[in-house]
Amino acid sequence: MKIAVIGAGIVGVTTAFELAADGHDVTVYERRAAVAEETSFANAGVVAPGYVTPWAAPGMPGKVARFLLSQHAPVRVSLPLSRDELSWMRQWYRACDLASYQANRARMQRLAFYSRTRLNDITDHFQLEYDRSTGYMVLLRGEKDRKLVQPGLDFLREAGVVFKEIDAAQARAIEPALSPDTDFVGAVHLPQDGVGNCRQFAMLLKNEAQARGVTFEFNCAVGPLDQANPTSLQVWSLDATAPVPRRFHAVVVCGGVDSAQLLRPLGLHVPLAAVWGYSISAPIQEPLNAPRSALMDERYKVAISRLGNRVRVAGSAEIGGSPDKKNPAAIQTLYKVLHDWFPGAARIASTGATVQEWKGARPMLPDGPPLLGATGIPGVWINLGHGSSGWALSCGSARVVADLMDGRAPEVDIEGLGVERLAA
Repeated sequence: MKIAVIGAGIVGVTTAFELAADGHDVTVYERRAAVAEETSFANAGVVAPGYVTPWAAPGMPGKVARFLLSQHAPVRVSLPLSRDELSWMRQWYRACDLASYQANRARMQRLAFYSRTRLNDITDHFQLEYDRSTGYMVLLRGEKDRKLVQPGLDFLREAGVVFKEIDAAQARAIEPALSPDTDFVGAVHLPQDGVGNCRQFAMLLKNEAQARGVTFEFNCAVGPLDQANPTSLQVWSLDATAPVPRRFHAVVVCGGVDSAQLLRPLGLHVPLAAVWGYSISAPIQEPLNAPRSALMDERYKVAISRLGNRVRVAGSAEIGGSPDKKNPAAIQTLYKVLHDWFPGAARIASTGATVQEWKGARPMLPDGPPLLGATGIPGVWINLGHGSSGWALSCGSARVVADLMDGRAPEVDIEGLGVERLAA
């Protein structure tokens, strides 16, 4: 088939690669000048399937309300809030019941474990060289943190995840550079999880996709899909005065938050919202003072990752506000957490140091899991709504969509990941 993929983030690139591997003629349309320029650009890079979980969880509304007055809140609500964002928050609130949370977490984790296997298979088969390391540790500052993680550890046990609860001394043996001035009670260590540079992987996989005939068209936008001809795209280049029509047998929408606008003329209303994440990336000043792999500060929900010769600190979940304005408090939380745990790791204050401060829109659905597969509209398929777990879910999601498009049963249970969930 001749297939168009809209969007060249990590989800779009992996989808194009899998479709090309199946022998399809694939063209990818991307409004930026390269792959992985938006949500996939500077994320935490953590691949920890057992910790992939919906934001809609029991008790979360109360936590968000309490966070409104906290300087270092892991979750933020900023003004202005659009009508669509307010509607999204109402749907999110309704999805915070225990039964919905358990079902959605199971859906996400099944896909995440499958995706990690696919990521490792691709990396090994093509011998892809990108910044990555094995090992993930969740740091527990106090007894309250230890108590709060116990229900999550029960989920890990049920899922068969390899992990170990360790004390502070054992944690320091695994990560010797942890600051001696920061007291903590222990950690959860997951030796099979890890971290990888999402953007680097996307760029390498783009090359493999091109070797299989995929065409990437950058600096162009796609207009909303036409109900009369949904697989005939209107493509605008940056310097064009009129769109150019392009005809395909099928279209896969992987365009992040803006996917909702593309699909709306077809009568498909997908409640996507931008839940903003932040990160800072800085050169490592002294390797012995830097983390070896990836860690998560459980209290502040901030990840610290070693990515080659850089350290990246990422966190925050913010809905609302202005897309082009960074929240200073969110950025300061990242610096605080880095200083608490690895004060000498990065060149931040030194002359000539280059610190990249980033804000990116995570395309999130109110209840958590992404939407994969057929839309019910002939020729139109979707792979979207992965939220903060796009990197962890991308390779598996792409393989699932490719299998469905070729009429094959996916290798993983995809119950609840189709558009029928919207009706429910």
